Amino acid sequence: MSEPVDLSNCDREPIHIPGSIQPHAVMIVLEEPALKILQVTANVEELLGRKAEELCGQRLESVLKAEDLAYLREQILGKPLDAAPHYLPPLVAGDKGLGFEGLVHRHQGVLIMELERWPDHASQVHEEIYASLKHTLAHLQGTHGVVDFCQRAAEHVRRFTGFDRIMVYRFAEDDSGHVIAEARREDLESYLGWHYPASDIPKQARELFTRSQLRLNPDVRYRPVPLVPAVRPDTGAPLDMSYCVSRSMSPIHAEYLQNMGVDASMSISIVIGDKLWGLFACHHYSPRYVSHSARMACEFLAHMLSLQVGGKETEEQNEYAQMLLKRHRSLADALAKHAEFQTAVIDSEGSTFCGVNAGGSALLFNDVVHLRGKTPGEEVVRQLGDLLAEKIDAPVWSTHSLGEQFPEMAPHAKTAAGVLAARLSRQSPSYLFWFRPEETQMVSWAGDKHKPMENGPLGDRLTPRKSFALWQEEVLGRSDPWLTCEVDLARVLRQSILETEVRRAEQLVKLNAELDERNSQLDSFAYVASHDLKEPLRGINNFSNFLLEDCAEQLDEQGLAYIRTMLRLTARMETLLDSLLYYSRLSRAELHARQLDMNAAVADAMELLVARIQESGAQIEVKGPLPVVRGDADRLSEVFSNLISNAIKYNDKKPPQIEIGHRQGSPLEAPVFYVKDNGIGIAQEHQKVAFQIFKRLHGREAYGGGVGAGLTIVRRIIERHGGSIWIESAPGQGTIFYFTLASPEK
Repeated sequence: MSEPVDLSNCDREPIHIPGSIQPHAVMIVLEEPALKILQVTANVEELLGRKAEELCGQRLESVLKAEDLAYLREQILGKPLDAAPHYLPPLVAGDKGLGFEGLVHRHQGVLIMELERWPDHASQVHEEIYASLKHTLAHLQGTHGVVDFCQRAAEHVRRFTGFDRIMVYRFAEDDSGHVIAEARREDLESYLGWHYPASDIPKQARELFTRSQLRLNPDVRYRPVPLVPAVRPDTGAPLDMSYCVSRSMSPIHAEYLQNMGVDASMSISIVIGDKLWGLFACHHYSPRYVSHSARMACEFLAHMLSLQVGGKETEEQNEYAQMLLKRHRSLADALAKHAEFQTAVIDSEGSTFCGVNAGGSALLFNDVVHLRGKTPGEEVVRQLGDLLAEKIDAPVWSTHSLGEQFPEMAPHAKTAAGVLAARLSRQSPSYLFWFRPEETQMVSWAGDKHKPMENGPLGDRLTPRKSFALWQEEVLGRSDPWLTCEVDLARVLRQSILETEVRRAEQLVKLNAELDERNSQLDSFAYVASHDLKEPLRGINNFSNFLLEDCAEQLDEQGLAYIRTMLRLTARMETLLDSLLYYSRLSRAELHARQLDMNAAVADAMELLVARIQESGAQIEVKGPLPVVRGDADRLSEVFSNLISNAIKYNDKKPPQIEIGHRQGSPLEAPVFYVKDNGIGIAQEHQKVAFQIFKRLHGREAYGGGVGAGLTIVRRIIERHGGSIWIESAPGQGTIFYFTLASPEK
């Protein structure tokens, strides 16, 4: 018993270079411009009366009549014939004087001529093709919907060709096929509605169907006729027959057709854009040839169908698409009015975002999930966001079988068998999602698609299944497919959100630049004002001292009190100006950054405060060792000095207890330093204003007095190091100052 065989045998079959053709035709491979014969098929002696070896190296004039050769040169060869076979008028070729139907095309540097002859003229349809085609086109204009259009087209193709069965076979996302229209002989079993697995038309065959629009096999039980010589004499490579109508078919496909009882076949591709949408699959149960005029009519019909299908599908979706467009415009207007796009999306009307026909929708942004309708849970949405960010490159992506693509998502098919996703950010996975539940379907297959194939009589190849009896399968885990207009909506909504965010980012950059300029001007003003005001202030102070020393005897107690108050106020004002001057210098001065051990910075600060520490009896514990950072040693020592000084100053406990340490996340994250005390604490409502310059939270003389500039200076130093500072505190429970550092400003 033979072992099961993997389908890769079939997928790798080189069907574009068979090296042979079907026996009803002759092939001549020519070198231009001399039209020198490079290769011919071995049947030229039978059909043209000349041996293959004799013809190779001769010119085409030895085969064609002078008038046919002249027509070819003057009317045909000047046209673009690349990868597009051109039909020739009937011509006579060879020494036997037989008539042929001809085709010619260019490919890979050679001109390929195919001369077809079918002796049984009785099998051909005798109808005035062009009058019939005109009637057909008029008939098709009255159709409504894609299926109706395809059904009528199939009926007319059968009339043109006389084939027993014409099927319009549409490809699904998974490359399986579905018969959506059929015209057949009345006594034949209907295949309408049947599905065929993707393996029936392998990948390389689908690629050839996309490139070459028509293939005819008038007798599938033929014996192939080889090329002479077997390879091109100019390149030494096999001839690429991708666009040849008469090339030999795959032995696997021939056996497949024979297993179906088919004796002749023809396929006509339906290509929309550059994608293979479907095929006309034509079957006959005895040998059958189709004339060039009938083929041209069928190709024209297929081309019309390609143009019409997209339009018909769009027409069917038009009302729904207009509603989606209206919802998008409404949401786009809301995006412009809200400071955050999330608010506009979350507050938008409809059971799902923009009214897309789905069970539910979700917004994942900054790890926060907003759900609407019937959706999977928040954690599942986050997991899906991580999967798509890692594995899907497309910014807009959809599937109607999520569990097949990501098995870990299969358990959630009841709410998310189908997903439409628009990516907003990949770095921190952010997406708009629409979800569809599974729709259980009964699918009719032409034979059991899961039945393994085995080695067959054609050697180390796959034998196609022999049973095409109806086999039904219950399909689970799939939703209704997403429509083109829905995918387009997701794409334009994503674009609108991103454009809105870009505009806001540009506005923020502009505002920040203006703010930086104004801050710089304020710093300059503070520096100039504090510097220039000190001189007149010093004069006031000096003259007040002169009055007190020289004129005290001439003044009463009230006058002396006024002068003492003036001296005290000028001293305070000088202190304020000194603080302002220092702050402005701090904003302007260059930082001297280097690798700094933060333990050394703390030690320097404690050395400056040694007298105060001893006087207060403060207990300071450094939870270390502290890490090394890049920064200005003097400035960072000043940060610790100010924070330790405040921890001692604003403390009603005996003794004051102070803890200094840090918290480290991942190696890529900046450490978070802290200074913790057991002091009086800061109320929540006062924590934001604690860093404002000259802002004291207590009376002027309470807790040793001061001007209220220390924390302002601390924050400025930390900000210039690219960090931030914040407070955790409650009245009577002490205070913790946290701060981070990044790269210092240049």
